[in-house]
Amino acid sequence: MADMRELYQQVILEHNKKPRNFGKLEPCTHHADGHNPLCGDQLRLTLQVEGGRIADIKFEGSGCAIDVASASLMTGAVKGKTTDEADRMADQFRAMVRGDLDLSQPNDLGKLTLFQGVKDLPVRVKCAVLPWATLRSALKGEEIASTE
Repeated sequence: MADMRELYQQVILEHNKKPRNFGKLEPCTHHADGHNPLCGDQLRLTLQVEGGRIADIKFEGSGCAIDVASASLMTGAVKGKTTDEADRMADQFRAMVRGDLDLSQPNDLGKLTLFQGVKDLPVRVKCAVLPWATLRSALKGEEIASTE
């Protein structure tokens, strides 16, 4: 388990330092803003959805290392997926960081399972979930995201 925590820390730090898919996508077909008032994380997602598939996705904003790394990894994971696949991944990610997903069962998260340790840091759960909640809001046409 110590190896998993060390890998988690390395991945978080790397994606916080050099986030992937950072910036604004123009033109975009979908967008949403997310805000976590507990720690001040702010995020804007812009997406290009074509034929029910996420053709491109970018994020911008500022936040803690967990929020930025979650957004960076999420954008890479959902790019090219259908909106239904991305929605399912959002459900699984939220369940995982809340300790409600049995990781011994098949799931769609792949390397995102590195975030499973967040469940042991209840104050940080909303930081990790914010990009996913913002993605869901964007896909539903809602401009503001909620982590509830």
